Amino acid sequence: MTDAAVRERSRDLDRFLTFLDAVVAIAITLLVLPLVDLTTDLPTDADVGDLLVEHQAEIWAFLLSSVVIARLWFGQHRTLRHVVAYDDRVAGLLMAWGLTIAFLPFPTALVAEVSTNDLTKVLYIGTVLASTVLMTLVAAVIDRRPGITDGEDGSDPVNGAASVVALALALAIALLVPATSYFPLLLLFLSSSFAAGWRRLRRVFHP
Repeated sequence: MTDAAVRERSRDLDRFLTFLDAVVAIAITLLVLPLVDLTTDLPTDADVGDLLVEHQAEIWAFLLSSVVIARLWFGQHRTLRHVVAYDDRVAGLLMAWGLTIAFLPFPTALVAEVSTNDLTKVLYIGTVLASTVLMTLVAAVIDRRPGITDGEDGSDPVNGAASVVALALALAIALLVPATSYFPLLLLFLSSSFAAGWRRLRRVFHP
């Protein structure tokens, strides 16, 4: 492969990642628009405190999804930071990942309106789970195709797999124990501990 070909593929990758960044930015914008709409025709003597209390469900849903999307984007960034060449298989998985991000404002709106509904939980947590599965597959492909990277080992499917397990547990808990609402998603913050535990076990059985 010539240097010129490498540079061309790198530009293709940059353009594609820029497109994905735009998808993420648009998704976050769509999340905040319902909150902006709350101020439409708001009288000058309106009580802002009452407004915040009355629409706390919408605010909660926005904050939840903002944190979730940020975490998903940072995961994507870590996975791809050493990839320098465009790859069709990686691009296909990333396009599907982008679709999950673009879809997330829909279940977010449902969380604001019917958060206790089981199907709402399946749609919301299931979308985050699908996004995480796709990024884990991206990491696995990159791990098996080091030629598309700069030679650094920055892609680890174990981290993604741990997040998948955490999300599957979160969905099960949310459905089986409705009172927990969406707080089981906090298990995501333990996924790094799950991954570290798996690596220790792997070293024990495969030193």
